[in-house]
Amino acid sequence: MKMKSILFHTGATDYQIEAVRRSLMTVGAANVTTMSSGGRTIMLVDDPTGVIDIDEYLNAPGVETTLQADEKNRHVALAESSGIYDSGIEGLTIIAGPCGIETEEQVTTIFSRMATEGLRYVRAGAYKPRTSPHDYQGPGPDGLEMATEIARDYGLQIVSEVIDPRDVEFASRHIAMIQIGTRSMQNFALLKEAGRRGLPVLLKRGMSATIEEWIGAAEHVLAAGAETVIFCERGIRTFETSTRNTLDLLGAVALKERTKLRVIADPSHAAGRRSLVVPGALGAIAAGLDGLLLEVHHDPASARSDAAQALPLEDFSYLMQTIKNLREVLRLSVV
Repeated sequence: MKMKSILFHTGATDYQIEAVRRSLMTVGAANVTTMSSGGRTIMLVDDPTGVIDIDEYLNAPGVETTLQADEKNRHVALAESSGIYDSGIEGLTIIAGPCGIETEEQVTTIFSRMATEGLRYVRAGAYKPRTSPHDYQGPGPDGLEMATEIARDYGLQIVSEVIDPRDVEFASRHIAMIQIGTRSMQNFALLKEAGRRGLPVLLKRGMSATIEEWIGAAEHVLAAGAETVIFCERGIRTFETSTRNTLDLLGAVALKERTKLRVIADPSHAAGRRSLVVPGALGAIAAGLDGLLLEVHHDPASARSDAAQALPLEDFSYLMQTIKNLREVLRLSVV
């Protein structure tokens, strides 16, 4: 994506300037801002989807020249994702599993079901950043090694959060995708260290981050050498208290206008309670997002972290089938 602008001749008339503005809005500009100084007029063009060829206006009456500044987040603007990140459902990246690694029995039971559902990637938290130091912090390196061995038995690959740059090297030997959590989205030392490993990075949106800040964080990761970034909308902090966070689907869709990288949603952390996870997940898919990150547990009542929002295995299977049905309906509605 590039910043686009049009500089008009000193003698350009109001009619000529307005004609260009109306044309830009008609062909897809999100916004056009006109500024005048010293008898010169410049028009700034917001083109998030990249549909406008600004040079086509070089011969328009009143136009002196067109300008296209390089996008500072050029990696995010130019990078593309591929089907190798499909998991569970063709064309989507479904990542599901326990919030935190607890026991061998827990991991085996959940991973076996995820494999049955056709997933390629599973989540499994070994390092848990918690609001309270007295809450479960995860099993650390030993738990990650154990989960990795079980995942390998079922043909699965692990996505796991890392919160300390010093743990990135060890974690990258055991996982297929590094997760950057909401609290770490602007930990630039961590972003760069994660990017240097060359793995895909799942980048959660900061709980108070703008879309531009989210993109900037991804640029750090990609510029450092990450294979790709998968953006994950997990809800932002607002005044609303009926949900844990506010799932900003429109923000996620707006991000998709800025990049060809995958953008998925985490309805579990946005909802905060089980009854809202499925509706949030279906809303994300209906909005055109590229997948989901979900918390699943074989016995949610015994989960040591985020028990209230973890889906039982049966509910996860129901959701997977419903997503397939929804996508078929959406496909048929377009034909």
